[in-house]
Amino acid sequence: MKTFAEDVNKGLSSKFKHLSSKYFYDDQGSQIFQQIMHMPDYYLTDSEHEILQEQSSQIVESLGFDSHFNIIELGPGDGQKTFHFLKYLADNHLPVTYIPVDISAAAINLLTDKLHQELPGLDIHPLVGDYFHVLDENFEFKEDPKLLMFLGSNIGNYRTSDAVRLLSLFGSKMNLGDKLLIGMDLQKNPSTILNAYNDPAGITRSFNLNLLSRMNRELHANFDLTAFDFYCHYNPETGEVKSYLVSLKAQSVLIGALGKSFDFKENELLSTELSKKYTYDQIEAMSEASGFEVLNNFTDRNHYFTDSLWTKVDEYLELPKFT
Repeated sequence: MKTFAEDVNKGLSSKFKHLSSKYFYDDQGSQIFQQIMHMPDYYLTDSEHEILQEQSSQIVESLGFDSHFNIIELGPGDGQKTFHFLKYLADNHLPVTYIPVDISAAAINLLTDKLHQELPGLDIHPLVGDYFHVLDENFEFKEDPKLLMFLGSNIGNYRTSDAVRLLSLFGSKMNLGDKLLIGMDLQKNPSTILNAYNDPAGITRSFNLNLLSRMNRELHANFDLTAFDFYCHYNPETGEVKSYLVSLKAQSVLIGALGKSFDFKENELLSTELSKKYTYDQIEAMSEASGFEVLNNFTDRNHYFTDSLWTKVDEYLELPKFT
């Protein structure tokens, strides 16, 4: 709660107001995101499902692990994507321990119950919390080989420099030869990308407005959700989708937990999410900058998306200049 309040205070006090997209995923936000993943134009989920369902054997072969290993998945949500991969491991009696880490206790409980029922032989050790804190402070990895999974294009929510710092943090908790499987959305027809984020049903709009609802619930704010609208755009030159909430009028919002009010001008933007799309050259450069080496890029049949498999090879390197 303290971190949420501090981040809200910092973001709303800035010249260009912003909120971190990591706060989308409270229990209610996670439920709305499940609806987004089932939208016809939201290709990301189906693309990654296809990769993990049809190429699990190739991924496992590329790992090169010949003994027990840990799978640490950051932000698994309901686990639908990972289920295909875990089922392959269970069906082939491979010795693994699965450690899902999610900020939503409800999501972790649902995932754990599902896996206990459908894959009863799988060794599961779930953890609830912000994965920054889990990785940095609260979790000691065993010495067994590790596969860290960061799926769903979550890395695209970070600017390049922040993404490299995050990946370097991951690497600092890994031994040489450990692996990282990271979901990354690829650059493609701009219309295909924009349609995935600007849905006519308004589910993505509700997902963004839930940030305001969450502040009302947890920080005793008085946001009027009808006084804000949702807007997003895609820039194919930078590969960035940017999402915003737009204040429809001049207004002042009180956040009780902070004991202060924040003024919004009419048409003022509140930045809520960055979602970057990558080229293969950018993926290669990002892996090298954070101390990894790309082993393979597993893609769906449309080449919309990749689960890129990296191996830990070095310490943090200087960030190269690329967009």
